Amino acid sequence: MADFYQNGIITTLHDLSNRSLEELEYELVCFSKIRPMSLLLPSLYSELEGEALPNIIEHLKKVPYLNEIVIGLDRANLQQYKKALDFFGELPQHHRVLWNDGPRLQAIDKELQERGLSPKELGKGRNVWYCMGYIFASGKSESIALHDCDILTYDRRLLARLIYPVANPNFNYEFCKGYYARVAGQTMNGRVCRLLVTPLLRALKRAVGSSPYLDYMDSYRYSLAGEFSFRRDVISDLRIPSDWGLEVGVLSEVHRNFANNRLCQVDIAETYDHKHQDLSIDDANAGLSKMSIDISKALFRKLATQGIVFTPETFRTIKATYFRIALDFVETYKNDAIINGLNLDVHKEELAVEMFCKNIMTAGQEFIDNPMESPFIPSWNRVVSAVPNIYERLRHAVEEDHKEFSHS
Repeated sequence: MADFYQNGIITTLHDLSNRSLEELEYELVCFSKIRPMSLLLPSLYSELEGEALPNIIEHLKKVPYLNEIVIGLDRANLQQYKKALDFFGELPQHHRVLWNDGPRLQAIDKELQERGLSPKELGKGRNVWYCMGYIFASGKSESIALHDCDILTYDRRLLARLIYPVANPNFNYEFCKGYYARVAGQTMNGRVCRLLVTPLLRALKRAVGSSPYLDYMDSYRYSLAGEFSFRRDVISDLRIPSDWGLEVGVLSEVHRNFANNRLCQVDIAETYDHKHQDLSIDDANAGLSKMSIDISKALFRKLATQGIVFTPETFRTIKATYFRIALDFVETYKNDAIINGLNLDVHKEELAVEMFCKNIMTAGQEFIDNPMESPFIPSWNRVVSAVPNIYERLRHAVEEDHKEFSHS
């Protein structure tokens, strides 16, 4: 059972009573009459053939309060898109599958590319961005939840707790981040958050000085969680990264757009496990290595917009400070694992810290070499300004795909 301690500058909603799913869902059904709800699922086609997503669908079939489910489908040819329509066709809720690789959506993407308004990189960020645009266009929901499709420990209580803070009309939250203990199979996971993000935030406070932004980021218990929920109006002015900095970028954007009392985090699961990325020590363009570089650059970019001046000497100071703090965290997590009877390999933990330390310098050098780099996807407000009928066209393309291929 969690404690009730409020750390940091955003509200933390704990799981204090293990409240029944039936009670939560009854209230959500009532809320749905005032604030209709959607679920956004960014998915690779390969996840349809994995272990996690079929189980997620079985749970979602029983969810009584969702008005719409929007699935973004990446890396799928025509036959695979048709299979996806059948796969998700089991859902009783109104749902649509965005065939991101299909000719209709590709034509829209090409036009936006020519105007400099399309995501520059393939990946989850691009998928989520187009799904957000479709949800705004469909106009069916006021509150939206997003979670990944690779959650091996999924049950629908996770979704209920995730969307509750933005669905309850008596709450004033615009955005909610899910958090959980990254523990599964007697192992402590979540290395990037534990061994990179938290110690890097603490190191930045020492090296460049504390700031409201760093205090805010350090308030999140699991800043890299892929699960969050938000009100519909958040979408229009959100600029999200298309690289691995997605989660950090979203947190940075809502911090810029909303007061802290409109943001919260909620405990959504006792245990959580999903597919794990390789450490990729020898390849800076893959796995946790690339992720650590992208996340570090996202933090550096945000601080630079607030007037922080970075030099090579600054990054050397950050690196040295980070390394000492991170090694202390390894000791902390080792002891935490021991008292809970969990497995934690100190050697592998320190290898990860050493790689992250090197990648902080790599990220710093890339930031200095290319200060104008902008992986952010334009906000939908900007896209609408340039292409006023974009929502109508996006909705029409998805509907035409569904109509043409759902029964073929």
